[in-house]
Amino acid sequence: MKFLCAVFVAAVAVLPVHVARAQPKVVASIKPIHSLVAAVMQGVGESGIVVDGAASPHAYSLKPSQARLLEQAQVIFWVGPGLETFLEKPISSLAERADVVELSEAPGLVRLALREGGAFEPHGGHDEHDAHDEHETHAQDDHEHGSGHDHEKAEESGHDAFDSHLWLDPENAKAFVQVIEARLAAADPANADAYAANAKTVTQRLEALSADITELVRPVKDRPYIVFHDAYHYFENRFDLNAAGSITINPETPPGAGRVAEMHAKVTALGATCVFSEPQFEPKLIAVVTADSQARPGVLDPLGASLANGPDLYFTMMRALATAVRACLSPAG
Repeated sequence: MKFLCAVFVAAVAVLPVHVARAQPKVVASIKPIHSLVAAVMQGVGESGIVVDGAASPHAYSLKPSQARLLEQAQVIFWVGPGLETFLEKPISSLAERADVVELSEAPGLVRLALREGGAFEPHGGHDEHDAHDEHETHAQDDHEHGSGHDHEKAEESGHDAFDSHLWLDPENAKAFVQVIEARLAAADPANADAYAANAKTVTQRLEALSADITELVRPVKDRPYIVFHDAYHYFENRFDLNAAGSITINPETPPGAGRVAEMHAKVTALGATCVFSEPQFEPKLIAVVTADSQARPGVLDPLGASLANGPDLYFTMMRALATAVRACLSPAG
């Protein structure tokens, strides 16, 4: 019996030992970024999120539970201080041990200069950027004819004075995915192959998404429209849409009466087909701007506010944007 026990113990001793590996604690700033991270992590782990629901990153107050997320995080993905300004100080003070990944610095991004002049409200005093950088000057005529065919005007380097709504171009999302995959693999080498396989799948989905949206908006791409705030430059640029102006630059600061009157006149003069609001902000201004005009109201959601978090959110959100644009800009009847 003693011999048999000794043999059993020896046999057990040489069996491979499978130790459960704790996945890295990952946090993403906003819903579209969280979706891309979730897609790369699919089947491996899950990411936390900071700005959830219908909240806007333009003016957000960090909650204690979210501060704890940052303290415990090993990897944090955010666009950067140009968008999630409220996160800059908490990240520096709470996430000292985390790998903080600023996706606006991803290689290969298309970075578009801030629009101003014409029907786009000047950016002076806006806390996101300094709009007087010499690289950001655009003639008024460029804005009067929408944002299509602006690819050659993209800023390919530098951190200052570019539009931070980068995720609304699927090509930029592809660049994000490559960085997300690399940083996750560095934090969790045991699952590097899974991250790489997921990133390849997501990239293929993004390519198909671009093709689908191009076809979806093609019939209405020349029709002028107005947006609530200038968040869609990348979407318009990628898919050659004809944005004619924005009501406000900072959605947290209501435009003055003069600006509202100016945009009302602009809608009438252009014969703008639509004026788009957003679910995050008060839509009453849209009714004022479109009064006594033929323009129809529409809604665009650049964050997927009402969508369930997860790997499909980004794709659903982008298709919803394209569908809303086509529906509102299509001829009535």
